Amino acid sequence: MTLFFYGENTMRIFLDTAEVNLIRNYFDTGLIDGVTTNPTLIMKSGRDPEDVYREIVNIGVPDISMEIVADDAYEFLNEGCRLRDKFGESVTIKVPCTPEGLKGCKLLSEKDIRVNVTLIFSSAQAVLAHKAGASYVSPFVGRVDDNSFDGLGLIKEIAKLYDYHIYSLARGIYTDVETQILSASIRNVRDVSKSFEFGANVVTMPPSVFGKMYNHVLTDKGLDLFQRDWEAAHTLRVVK
Repeated sequence: MTLFFYGENTMRIFLDTAEVNLIRNYFDTGLIDGVTTNPTLIMKSGRDPEDVYREIVNIGVPDISMEIVADDAYEFLNEGCRLRDKFGESVTIKVPCTPEGLKGCKLLSEKDIRVNVTLIFSSAQAVLAHKAGASYVSPFVGRVDDNSFDGLGLIKEIAKLYDYHIYSLARGIYTDVETQILSASIRNVRDVSKSFEFGANVVTMPPSVFGKMYNHVLTDKGLDLFQRDWEAAHTLRVVK
């Protein structure tokens, strides 16, 4: 695997949705780097999962997390390989941070299939996921907050661990496993910026949150002022 360097594969934005029309609209902005899905999002779409996956692939999304529900490591392996064969290089397989899920992660990563280990709620789980060869770990910021703990603090804690043990070039450490932090369960724009500030490589968010990232009251005021001044200047030119 390629060694991770700062500046590469950082501040990437994924959409957390299975609504294909929304994905298409936002992907056209050129600002979306990937998509995450899960069984709940697929269920809400009311569609067959693989029909949804095919349409997202056809849009051109380069990284699509497809979640597998299984009880055995070899089920994760077999289904992951099938999805990769069917949908190609854009596939990232999502597995839970369980003993069988991490065994499946190890087996899939040995076949150079990207794995997103989901349902991460502690730095200890993030350590295990890295050792299993995960491409991504997904700490659930919002759900951690819901249980009276610090979701963004968890991002910071995992980033500190990874920085020290995986990415610290100054210490001469080179590992052959890139595990990136994919901040998930995002509820608001502040959590997006703070996730990046605290060390997340990727943030996945609902389309509604992504849409709000453009907004600021001072931007609106500035645009209004520029528009009025432009119209006034244009009027003066016409009068002359």
